[in-house]
Amino acid sequence: MRRRQMHMSREAQDALLQALQQLRAELKTPMEFPAHVLEAAEAAKAAVQLPAKDATHLPLFTIDPPTSMDLDQAMHLERRAGGGYRVHYAIADVAAFVKPGSPLDAEAHDRIETLYFPDLKVPLHPPSISEGPASLLPNQVVPALLWQHDLDADGNVTDSTVSRAKVRSLAKLDYQGVQQDIEAGTAAEPVALLREIGKLREALEAARGGVSVNLPDQEVTLKDGSFRLSYVAALPVEGWNEQISLMTGRARPGRVRPGQAHASRPTLHRQEQDPLQYRVAAVTSPGPVTRAPWTRTPPR
Repeated sequence: MRRRQMHMSREAQDALLQALQQLRAELKTPMEFPAHVLEAAEAAKAAVQLPAKDATHLPLFTIDPPTSMDLDQAMHLERRAGGGYRVHYAIADVAAFVKPGSPLDAEAHDRIETLYFPDLKVPLHPPSISEGPASLLPNQVVPALLWQHDLDADGNVTDSTVSRAKVRSLAKLDYQGVQQDIEAGTAAEPVALLREIGKLREALEAARGGVSVNLPDQEVTLKDGSFRLSYVAALPVEGWNEQISLMTGRARPGRVRPGQAHASRPTLHRQEQDPLQYRVAAVTSPGPVTRAPWTRTPPR
């Protein structure tokens, strides 16, 4: 799912640059990777072994912001001959490069996550990996975890499998372009099906009492000496794209294949204690501040 990042106009960036640099200094943000980590990244690139399974025949595509280079998810959607749909969903296999106990692994543990500032991002892994051979950029063969989901005509998952495979994305698409093509009826069928499957999955989410919060993008501009914050609503295609990711996160592989992702270790699934109570508390926590009325009757 796409992380919402605050955007800034060039004028606002220039005016706030010193403050942002001071903030990063106070947070002790690691702006550079140590030399030994960069050396380990180059060694990992040279030593990586692609999976035996070849899925480069799948015409995968990615959907991301136009300037993104660390592309970690790609998909292909099609109709099944007997009805329903088949979704192939590839997740970049960064673990093929970052081995446990390696300098790359230790650095990632120190950084914890990619940090997004309004003017730049501080990556979790060296860009030579995350924006190179571990990225699903077009026309390069990379290792991935490849899911195959079979869905019925209503969007319910009837079967899922996952395996390690080498894949190749053929197209780098962006949200606005995909939305325009779908609305104009000019999108190729694998892309056009994103709306069809996405809406079915949204309906299923609503039926089980799920909630998706489509937060807007934020932009800071400087005008007449004052900073202004504006909002841009998320496009429908962003929600449909998120539904494919959520479907994969909820999936339980019905069968395993040679080279499966969990061949040498058990698969771990997170289970929350009393999930409904936890989610209601999280959603309603602003209530006492905003004095917003709220009913605690759980959905049926």
